[in-house]
Amino acid sequence: MKKIPLGSSDLLVTPICLGTMTFGEQNTEADAHSQLDYALERGINFIDTAEMYPVMPRAATQGATERHIGSWLKKSGQRSKIVLATKMTGPSGMAWIRDGKGDLGAADVRTAVEGNLARLQTDYIDLYQLHWPSRNVPIFGQTVFDPALDRACIPIEETLSTLGELVKEGKIRHIGVSNESSWGVSEFIKQSEMKGLPRIVSIQNAYHLANRSFETSLDEVCYHEQVSLLAYSPLAFGQLTGKYLQNPHADGRLNLFPPTWSPRYLRPALVEATRRYVALAAAHGLTPTELALAWCYSRWFVGSTIIGATSLAQLKQNIDAYAVRLSDQVVSEINRIHAEMMNPAQ
Repeated sequence: MKKIPLGSSDLLVTPICLGTMTFGEQNTEADAHSQLDYALERGINFIDTAEMYPVMPRAATQGATERHIGSWLKKSGQRSKIVLATKMTGPSGMAWIRDGKGDLGAADVRTAVEGNLARLQTDYIDLYQLHWPSRNVPIFGQTVFDPALDRACIPIEETLSTLGELVKEGKIRHIGVSNESSWGVSEFIKQSEMKGLPRIVSIQNAYHLANRSFETSLDEVCYHEQVSLLAYSPLAFGQLTGKYLQNPHADGRLNLFPPTWSPRYLRPALVEATRRYVALAAAHGLTPTELALAWCYSRWFVGSTIIGATSLAQLKQNIDAYAVRLSDQVVSEINRIHAEMMNPAQ
């Protein structure tokens, strides 16, 4: 599989990234190792995780995902062959992560990174990401910025300064953001240029057929600033596979976890959009999964698409979809559906 530069960095990554947030919840350690082995066999060199994982997040399992990856790295000896990305949690109220008081301040960043490194059993992290901002920003299903929700937050300069120290110490190589806005990306770039601090090279945001909000301004910002999009949830928590249309009780996160965990993926408008995309796929001899993933794989602004699976069979299907090419007619039909049902899962 080809490798491309990640943003303005020297990291060369595959256009498919193995997402791991099922490791330790829906997947055992043995399952995790099998998926990692298979991904590497298929040429994937990019792995993404987070200190919060697995999901659903809870005290009993927090950190298990990174520990499973760490035990694989130790056993396999493949550290030098992969680009390893992880994330630190923003303000959350989760009492089991840095005593529930964690934010993105200097002490928080150092504590988080040391924890990541220990669980992953590695001396360095290739891409270190801020899972979500310290400040008030509409994310995780919120669609409108509300100034009334503003709160005290850690200045971006403080976070960047500490990350810069860790880069100099060799503990992380490059930095990225996640669940960010156009203003946030621009402010990170401005602070890095004004203060001589590390420049972000990536943004990990939701992007899929039912949420193309990245295209409303972030695409322009990231193009000019050489920031790569790492597209997460390309199958909209499994909705875009069509499996929940066939069986509302299908095995998957939307049934395993409480509805309050992911309400944006249960909206009636998303279900209706899924029906239309499933029908479009069938009309052109594609599976719904192939249609959804081929869309992400083919967008010019997507640096790498993060795929996850709970079985090797699913993982194989997701990787195989990279070979699918969408015709101009299919793309036109996708855009027509999008224009009529815009971003129902934003």
